[in-house]
Amino acid sequence: MRHGGIGAGLLATVAIISPAQAQNARDILMDAAYASPDKATAQARIGRAIAMADAALKRNPRDQEARLQRGLAISYRGKLSRTRADLLTARRDLEAVVAADPRNPEAQLALAGWHLGAVIELGPMMARTVLGARKATGIQALDRSLALGSDRACIAAMVSLFRIQLDPSDIAGARRLAEAATRADAGTSFDRLMQKQASALLVSLRKGNGKASAATAERLMPFGRFDT
Repeated sequence: MRHGGIGAGLLATVAIISPAQAQNARDILMDAAYASPDKATAQARIGRAIAMADAALKRNPRDQEARLQRGLAISYRGKLSRTRADLLTARRDLEAVVAADPRNPEAQLALAGWHLGAVIELGPMMARTVLGARKATGIQALDRSLALGSDRACIAAMVSLFRIQLDPSDIAGARRLAEAATRADAGTSFDRLMQKQASALLVSLRKGNGKASAATAERLMPFGRFDT
């Protein structure tokens, strides 16, 4: 599965938590997805995040944040290793979190990402046949995420990244969202990271080339610098 690459200059500007500083599964996953020097390091960090989320769920099976991070981590592991079983397990976790709290914008975004990531990488027919991923389902979750969390930088930024990849002709819509992300609330490290990604995407969007912007968006996604 192709995730693209990210420029060294941009990577240097992404100020996220290092492995030594990471305190929870979310931080470790951010580090794995955006700052790992290679796939082996990324996989090791993903494994740590899964173990941490599993421990939290053992303490409290109703911990939806832990279940969300577990679902994301297993999805990441599946993408890097091309393991269908992991991807299907991740989908069940993400669907469970959405069912438990349908008004959680990050949960909706994660489920959207599961469907749309597969569609973008494999094409609609193959994604549906191999994984049961559906573009319509992903777009519905993406729209819900934006409706619920439009004031969050991470939501607007990620929606912009997905939309320009799905429709390279929608430069104006993607630009509007990316600009909103740069002005939105950035109270968490993930929000601040995604603000930087939105700013990087805007450089391309402002040139008016949809295909180039879609390629840039691909590079700005998790593990975007790896040819997986």
